[in-house]
Amino acid sequence: MSGKNLLLTEEQRELAEMAAQIVNTELAPRVADLDRTGEFPMDVMEILRNSGFYGMGIPEQYGGLGFDNTTQMAIYEEIARVDAGFSFNFALASGEFGILEDAGASEELKKYYADKILSGSVCSFCLTESQAGSDASNISTTAVREGDEYVINGTKCFITNGALADLFMVFAYTDKSKGAKGISLFLAEKEDGVKIGKTEDKMGLKLSVTSEVIFDDVRVPASRLIGQEGRGFIYAMHALEKARITSMIHALGIAEHAMDIALDYAKVRVTFGKPIIKHQGLAFLLADMQKRVDAARAMLYYSAAVLDRGLAVGTLSPSTKIFVSETAMSVTTDAVQVLGGYGYMKEYPVEKLMRDAKVFSIFEGTNQINLMVSSGILEHMK
Repeated sequence: MSGKNLLLTEEQRELAEMAAQIVNTELAPRVADLDRTGEFPMDVMEILRNSGFYGMGIPEQYGGLGFDNTTQMAIYEEIARVDAGFSFNFALASGEFGILEDAGASEELKKYYADKILSGSVCSFCLTESQAGSDASNISTTAVREGDEYVINGTKCFITNGALADLFMVFAYTDKSKGAKGISLFLAEKEDGVKIGKTEDKMGLKLSVTSEVIFDDVRVPASRLIGQEGRGFIYAMHALEKARITSMIHALGIAEHAMDIALDYAKVRVTFGKPIIKHQGLAFLLADMQKRVDAARAMLYYSAAVLDRGLAVGTLSPSTKIFVSETAMSVTTDAVQVLGGYGYMKEYPVEKLMRDAKVFSIFEGTNQINLMVSSGILEHMK
């Protein structure tokens, strides 16, 4: 194995091992076929939900387990070692409760959302639009107040879980004249009339279902406004600040899996009369890959500990996102190199891992945008 977080408690290790056993049994044998078809294994999600892993970050007073970020990440790390597309979808499907807390949502809405999730509903985070990716304030979706309802119109794209979701956290302008300060956040439901457009055929991360979500005169009760009008952009930025750390656990799982495959191969592949790990060129490459995996793991769990203590993450958020995503890309690329011609063939999983890794330098803000975020923080740092 490419390593573990040695600072986990016994309970955290046991939970992670339990999740690993489930996905290694129920998901691992099917990953190659699912990668080809793009089908999402809802049955595996259901098994994990029945085992208590769904909505595990929801506080105990709302029926959840109240796991902290570190515990959740330890569990998702093991799932991501099997397939990061699945683990990413699974985490986002039930992991948005923190947005409600950050927004100061009503107790009624928090309980309503928690009950829905713990009953098996899937949630999606609907911010991105065709002209509003990194520039999130450039969205065109609107929400107009009519009596006790808001009428939402607009189209979101590249939405994780879009085609699977029952619940949609949707960002829309309630007052365009105020710019970003006119964006609000709502909880819409599929039964409100939300429609699903095309589902994307992606380069990698195939088990993460990514779709277009259409709001055409979707009427949402005013009671499902999350927080205050005009604060939606702030809620989005706070959510992204956290997600730039927590979502990278899936990239770490990819890097670890690639490292394990490359190392196992290097020990048995013989050239010039000895295993290729005995050749210094390959041995040093493997050592460098492991160095990056170890550093990424340490950075991720340190950042998670900062989140769990309620401390300001500052540059840690964009820095973690950039470093771990770059690690996943470089380690998977090197793993393909270690396997040589076999690494380039679909018969071996490292080419899939390389395809899966690429998107982590794109979503949650591209790495270039995150450099801008980090430099902006540095500019105002005292």
